[in-house]
Amino acid sequence: MPRIVMKFGGTSVADLDRIRHVAARVKRQVDAGDQVAVVVSAMAGATNQLVAWCQALSPLHDAREYDAVLATGEQVTTGLLAIALQAIGVEARSWAGWQIPLRTDDSHGAARILAIEAADLVSRMQSGQVAVVAGFQGLAPDNRIATLGRGGSDTSAVALAAAIAADRCDIYTDVDGVYTTDPRMVPRARRLEKIAYEEMLELASVGAKVLQTRSVELAMKSRVRVRVLSSFGDPDNNSQGTLLVDEDEIVEKEIVTGIAYSRDEAKVTLRHVPDRPGIATAVFGPLSAAHVNVDMIVQNISAEGTTDMTFTIGRADLPRVIDCLERERDKIGFSTLLTDRDVAKISVVGVGMRSHAGIANTMFRTLAEKSINIQVISTSEIKVSVLIAQDYTELAVRALHTAYGLDAA
Repeated sequence: MPRIVMKFGGTSVADLDRIRHVAARVKRQVDAGDQVAVVVSAMAGATNQLVAWCQALSPLHDAREYDAVLATGEQVTTGLLAIALQAIGVEARSWAGWQIPLRTDDSHGAARILAIEAADLVSRMQSGQVAVVAGFQGLAPDNRIATLGRGGSDTSAVALAAAIAADRCDIYTDVDGVYTTDPRMVPRARRLEKIAYEEMLELASVGAKVLQTRSVELAMKSRVRVRVLSSFGDPDNNSQGTLLVDEDEIVEKEIVTGIAYSRDEAKVTLRHVPDRPGIATAVFGPLSAAHVNVDMIVQNISAEGTTDMTFTIGRADLPRVIDCLERERDKIGFSTLLTDRDVAKISVVGVGMRSHAGIANTMFRTLAEKSINIQVISTSEIKVSVLIAQDYTELAVRALHTAYGLDAA
């Protein structure tokens, strides 16, 4: 029997009517003869409320208790969906992360999955029971609940699919697939029938909100076939959505597959840093220890014997980065710390870029024609990213979407 993992996000289980709708979808899959595991997020808005309560009580709250609070959101949804399934004649049982168990490391609030001991769960599925699993959570080495960080339910679903050798992992969201860019910003954006794992990983890492980066990375590593589709689409239309596949399965490769953007960036510049061996470690070592992800990095020659360093981080990390760098000021030796929250990162992505020249130049020329100044540039084998003033985000994305021939006919 085919084994399927179905994952439903917060908007798909936002209220009781939508939970009933999800239950009906799951029943169709069961009636088709599949063994089914369902991974669910908390109901829309529930996690934000739980986070707000923790922060209101203590901005520097204990991470273990924070996880204990946040994990309740998914546990409520699993119980409600199991009840909804039972009400329509489907045998179902809810599973918290610790009950499987899904084992994680000890990084509470941003834990990584180490192993999933799914033998009992698989046995139940083989007997015809639907497993309704709480996403976003697992069991840390200290025997306490650990959460995986925002978007962790996608990661839970893909990891579970790999652990139980599922034939496919269907990620149900409020959009009907992966588009060439955000269709709310560019109405002529096109839905992609297939996208390579590597392309999706780059798009997710630079701002595309459809899938969480870690889930794509895990799918690529474990070769889990993932389909992204809408929970509100036609359940009988098997061609809907976007399928993540190996690059070799895509016959006609686009030079550029998509345009992504992120407004959640902040730029940090350190002026007059001593130009000596080990200075990069002095700057970025403490940030790494503070679990801050640094993205684009540029180093320029400044006054004699010094250099200027500019890099980007997630905007939410900016207060922590400022505090960290100020504490290390004497060790690093910089003269001035400058920050800018009003920036956006724009990226073009496509596996076809490997074999075509001039992709970056097209981007630079297009932005120049729109009088958009580029502050920072970074590249990879299949991606070019630039940092620009946030006010020009929509103009840049629309212009680039047209320049690379991605507009729908």
